[in-house]
Amino acid sequence: MSKQPFQPPASYEAALEELEQLTGQIESGKLPLEQLLAGYERGAALLKFCRDKLQAVENQIKVLDEGTLKPWTQE
Repeated sequence: MSKQPFQPPASYEAALEELEQLTGQIESGKLPLEQLLAGYERGAALLKFCRDKLQAVENQIKVLDEGTLKPWTQE
């Protein structure tokens, strides 16, 4: 079985949607072992993609707020 290179999703939101679908499939318990492993690997890659996106946004906010990350308050 050849390993496919990671194909990044179009957006953070698309990654979250795909993660939700993968989680549902994995939790169903109906996937064969090979597909279960592939789904887990894809999910781990999507999770890293999401974390990297969130970190980039946090870094941008720090720059915009002159080096300090302020707590978010809903107004």
